Amino acid sequence: MPSGKALYARVGALVLVGIVLAVAFVLFLAGGRGLQATQMFETYFEESVQGLDVGAPVRYRGVAVGRVTQIGLVTAEYPRPAGMPYSAGFQRVFLRFGLDLRQVGETPDIDEAVRLGLRARITAQGITGVNYLELDFVSPQRFPVTAQPWQPLYPVIPGVPSTVAQVTNAAELLIQRLADLPVDQISNDIAGLLSNLNRQTSDGDLAQVLREAATTMTLLRTAVEGGDLAGALDEFRSAAADARTLLNGPEIRGAMANASGAAAELRRAAQRLPGAVEGMERTMRAARETTVDVQAELLPILIDLRATTANLRATAEQLRSSPSQMLFGAPPTPDRRR
Repeated sequence: MPSGKALYARVGALVLVGIVLAVAFVLFLAGGRGLQATQMFETYFEESVQGLDVGAPVRYRGVAVGRVTQIGLVTAEYPRPAGMPYSAGFQRVFLRFGLDLRQVGETPDIDEAVRLGLRARITAQGITGVNYLELDFVSPQRFPVTAQPWQPLYPVIPGVPSTVAQVTNAAELLIQRLADLPVDQISNDIAGLLSNLNRQTSDGDLAQVLREAATTMTLLRTAVEGGDLAGALDEFRSAAADARTLLNGPEIRGAMANASGAAAELRRAAQRLPGAVEGMERTMRAARETTVDVQAELLPILIDLRATTANLRATAEQLRSSPSQMLFGAPPTPDRRR
């Protein structure tokens, strides 16, 4: 059995080993991943942060770039000034986190990144219920930046609702809209519609229409059963056979051949038509030129003929007034007593 001093030495060694292991474990959790918070930021959420604790990782698209350092209520960190109304902004939760900018690399300044859509949101890690803070770029039009009625201690990266919060809000909105539906009125309308439908099918216009349709179908069935449909079909089949025979006969084939020949002759005549039209144009052009020449030669003849006609008319007038002058000489002296 070991002595008391040996036992104490063993217990002391076990305690020292335990202390060393505990310190190593704490160092592994705190700095073993190589993350050092070189710059502090903060964000705000209107939803519950259940499952997100101090020390939770901050990831940018899955890459760890920092850790959450503080979680609290806005009303405790930024008291509402006297006279300022209690707005929805004071109902939020604030988160402060440190980022190792060496892990981020080259990025724009915080204001430009926020303008481009940099946002923070709470994301679940698997199905364990443990959450972490995720940074990512989203649509700035869908998630605009809202101003805070206080002066933040650190640069702010706006927070957006998590996927779970968005699904929950959509479900609550759907339930609210369903609750607002006038179910009683809809039920009464459906009951009234069914009652009207039953009345119409029993003794209304619809029932009359159905009875007339049934009567028509009965008459049609009687006509079909009593009529000579087989004979009509045979006649139709015989007419179709006669038509097929006529189409395959020599008369139709001759007519088709004649039509083909006429079409070919018409095509040849159409090909000769431009030449005939051109010859007709040349003939008309020559006739027009000949007419112009004849008109040019005929004009002096017409002028001479008009002058000759005028002379003959004057001679005839003179002959009629004094024929003796034309035959014997000067006309007689006019009677002055007149």
